[in-house]
Amino acid sequence: MKTASAFLLAALVLAVPALSGCAAVLVGGAAAGAGAAHDRRSTRTVFVDRNIQLSAYDDLNKDKELALHNNVSIVVYNGVMLLVGEVRSEALKRRAEGIVAGFDGVRRLVNEIEVREPEGFWSRRRDNTITAHVKTALLDLTSLPGFDPSRINVTTAHRTVYLMGLVDAEEDEAVSGIARNVAGVERVVKVFEYRD
Repeated sequence: MKTASAFLLAALVLAVPALSGCAAVLVGGAAAGAGAAHDRRSTRTVFVDRNIQLSAYDDLNKDKELALHNNVSIVVYNGVMLLVGEVRSEALKRRAEGIVAGFDGVRRLVNEIEVREPEGFWSRRRDNTITAHVKTALLDLTSLPGFDPSRINVTTAHRTVYLMGLVDAEEDEAVSGIARNVAGVERVVKVFEYRD
């Protein structure tokens, strides 16, 4: 009897870490699924975009010069891949694009990487603050019935705001106008796709 109890206790101790990993996967999947509910992309497209983005980062991080001595960010939305950041040479810019190009599901690649000395912590923090301010400003966009600001992807690099999403012409105009008027924004680049 003691042997069976000890075996059961040992099995439970070994199973708990494995089960907690499953719980994390379930919670993460549920969170992604909940986010997809507000998205204009299909749930499958949301997951494919996320997988492409993670895979592209994985491939890019294998190049130690790009990963450790330069700064490249990748965003994928509805099969459109956006590259932003900075690298030290034109050759590195081409190399970064070459590493992430060719993923199944990417219909267009927009390379906005700048050839310049990588920015430091405070510059990147400033860009992150601008992104947060644009997202907050979009919450005040109430003139468009049914508009959901969570459908707009906002990325900032070098005080340039990149906007991605599936929008109509009216939404494009309203969102771009709000982004342009946020303090610190020097330029707005639209990487939108347009709905019929």
